[in-house]
Amino acid sequence: MTVRSVLIVGGGFTGLTAAIALAQRGVEQVTLVERAPAWARVGHGVTLQGNALKVFKDIGVLDQVLAKGFAEDEGVTLFFQDGRVMMQLKTPRTGGEDLPPTIGALRPDLHEALLKRAEALGVEIRLGTELVSFDNHGDQASTLLSDGTTEFWDLVIVADGIKSQTRPKLGITQDRGPSGLGIWRAVTTRLPHMRGGIAFPFGEGSGAYKVGYTPVSDTHCYIFVLCPPQRVDNGLPDWQEVKRLMADYHGDFDYLRESITEDTFLNFQEIEWIFVPAPWHQGRVIALGEAVHAVPPLIAQGAAQCVEDAAILAEYVTQPGDLEEQFAAFYERRIPRIKGVVDASMQLADWELHPGAPEADPGRVMAEALIALVPPA
Repeated sequence: MTVRSVLIVGGGFTGLTAAIALAQRGVEQVTLVERAPAWARVGHGVTLQGNALKVFKDIGVLDQVLAKGFAEDEGVTLFFQDGRVMMQLKTPRTGGEDLPPTIGALRPDLHEALLKRAEALGVEIRLGTELVSFDNHGDQASTLLSDGTTEFWDLVIVADGIKSQTRPKLGITQDRGPSGLGIWRAVTTRLPHMRGGIAFPFGEGSGAYKVGYTPVSDTHCYIFVLCPPQRVDNGLPDWQEVKRLMADYHGDFDYLRESITEDTFLNFQEIEWIFVPAPWHQGRVIALGEAVHAVPPLIAQGAAQCVEDAAILAEYVTQPGDLEEQFAAFYERRIPRIKGVVDASMQLADWELHPGAPEADPGRVMAEALIALVPPA
């Protein structure tokens, strides 16, 4: 085994998946530090494709994830904004024939499942702690943490997200940039026949670029509303602003719009993106997940690509061999797959900003991008 002690920076999906995969493979000491002083049940929904579910199966959390989420076998319906059906997009089974093609889940439920599994495997978790700096020393790396401790590790994994403070310290010059999109998110009720849909506008307008929903239970769904990247200062409270953006979307979206009230918890953020070509490491410190690749959530592959990173790196570094050679093999396997997701997502983002473009064919691009992910990661 190349590594016996690993520090993981960041307690999101990437960091926890890495911690579980390493501990499961027999790494003696796996420690995870998270800057938040306590775990909070925050966040809205997430769409998980089959390749993410395959990772969760491999690390022993699939049953918990399926129990909390809503599996969908029929694919997603693409609508025109007036409610007419454009097409039914059958979602490829990117995790294999034995797994659902897609599930919708609440982020806090997924995080809780991963956290419990990590704790059960003996992962040490330190909350309220950050990585301040690191140094490489041949076959080990030392870290200075915000609690003042200095420790030595065989490997340090940085999984602190798109706003990573560690990324520049690895010599990575790329930084996150604007996608031109913003997103509102909410969880609300749905009707039984509503099994997942995305509605597209006819052309330029003052409303949303796109509206969609994914079921997360038998009675509820996760709504997303794509719009300009800045919150408009128009005097409307958040719930009325979202209803305004959805006003021209009909059919199922009439019900969803009217289900939003002043009591609905809403979240708005600008969507940024980043893609860092290899290498992602310096010595024995490597970045994974959204610290090095994050895209608009237009084909629902953000979380999947992050957890694939974590599981596959764990596979390499728990084998005998040279760490640099293992990193090189990891990049060769990961970069083409991630680049395909990035290219498709950014093409779709461009079409969101330019509706009615004669070459726009979002259904085709979405389908081709997912079909390309059917071969195992």
